Amino acid sequence: MKIAIAGASGLIGNRLIPFLESKGHRVTKIVRSASSNGEIHWDPSNHQIDATLLEGMDVIINLAGENIASGRWTEDRKKKILNSRIDGTRTLSEAVQKLQSPPQLFINASAIGIYGNRGNETLTEDSAPGAGFLADVCQQWEKAIVPLPHTRVVMLRFGAVLDPNGGILGKMLLPFKIGLGGVIGGGEQYISWVDISDLLDVFEFVISNNMLTGPVNAVAPDPVTNYEYTKTIGEVLSRPTFFSMPEFVARFAFGEMADEMILCSEKVLPSKLTANGFSFKHPKLKQSLEHLLA
Repeated sequence: MKIAIAGASGLIGNRLIPFLESKGHRVTKIVRSASSNGEIHWDPSNHQIDATLLEGMDVIINLAGENIASGRWTEDRKKKILNSRIDGTRTLSEAVQKLQSPPQLFINASAIGIYGNRGNETLTEDSAPGAGFLADVCQQWEKAIVPLPHTRVVMLRFGAVLDPNGGILGKMLLPFKIGLGGVIGGGEQYISWVDISDLLDVFEFVISNNMLTGPVNAVAPDPVTNYEYTKTIGEVLSRPTFFSMPEFVARFAFGEMADEMILCSEKVLPSKLTANGFSFKHPKLKQSLEHLLA
């Protein structure tokens, strides 16, 4: 298939492009810088893209958005986090709406942050949105997709993507390797995660499965508490996990981000994926970490 991807330089995009190409698909990047080698230029902050360059695409994937974990959440950063997602999504979906030959599928990134801090509650795609900054961002992000009557639309709600080269695992790896890893807060908060290799398979599965529409939780079927996550990393790396970070220290260090990301509990299941027959290669955390950190 012919696939166009926005946000191709991020953690997921960098892995997704060679993966799709290995499956025989032809991938075109949608980029902000001056386009070359067949790339498509866009300026999402000003809602600019030449829609005619998207004619003939079978699939359009939007992964674009400001990194939510790259710094403290000042009011300016929060605006950038929100606007980068809304502007990019609206720009691309409006361009698709204008096409004479629209794509079969439009995949838009989202996140399980839409559910908010829900404690031990088991969450599926049918669960109501939660409260908080990230929950509000995700709701507006998904609502920014304009109606596309001739295109199947899927919103992939990502959990914590496990990849030693970035994301939550990449940032935590060094402290754990030198024996400084530990539980954060009380450790009871749930982390819903997904192995990067399984996430790539999810994209391929969504592309080939016409039954999948709307929100899809891209998480493994094994959500774990922060305590379990911490102890499992220590076990796989053969390192102690004696240190801990009290809640007040997390809030002092990370501000609002601590409550929304680090201390937040989201026990999310991939109900639509499993109901449609998707099989995870790494469904358990220990198995995934042993694969990623081998």
